[in-house]
Amino acid sequence: MTLTREVPLAPNQSALLFVDVQNFSAHRKGAEFKNLAAAEFEEKYGWYFGELESRVVPNMQRLQAACREAGVEVMYTTIESLTLDGRDRSLDYKITGFNVPKGSWDGKVIDELAPGEDEIVLPKSSSSVFVSTHIDYILRNLGVKQLVISGLITDQCVEGAIRDACDLGYLVTEVTDACLTYTQARHDNSLSAIKGYCRQVTTDALIAELAG
Repeated sequence: MTLTREVPLAPNQSALLFVDVQNFSAHRKGAEFKNLAAAEFEEKYGWYFGELESRVVPNMQRLQAACREAGVEVMYTTIESLTLDGRDRSLDYKITGFNVPKGSWDGKVIDELAPGEDEIVLPKSSSSVFVSTHIDYILRNLGVKQLVISGLITDQCVEGAIRDACDLGYLVTEVTDACLTYTQARHDNSLSAIKGYCRQVTTDALIAELAG
């Protein structure tokens, strides 16, 4: 038997995970950006939000709909502390200096990608969802062996999830045009760096695979 990552999805053993597509980091009024002057916001994040709103979120919406239709489990993780003051955050998050308080608007998935009432949302307080949630336990209970990943930020929390999922024995598919970071160069570098861990496909290709 030849071992390969290039395995088409079996919907009954697959899950789609959206990483950090939340108000904090994917809404123009999110806490990540709210203290910036208009000119500084545009300089630092204008390209990012242009891509997010015109291309990446629409691709995520298409993925969400296709996976729901095919019977693929749809899941979400967001940066959100288990406490109001963030005392449970990772040391790295404390050093970085942000806290998304328990139950806050910033911790919610953006409206454009709103979870269904029976879809799983896991708050995390570290870069990798596999470190600060019990997602591995949940995926195994669901019978998931293939994990599709889409989200933000490509070269940070998305990469972290991919590496940890692979080390735990999942076959991972990264949807290359349904992930985003702050520059095209960073996005491209991330895709190149993580390529050895996962299958990489476009939104169109994955939707066609599910339909076929």
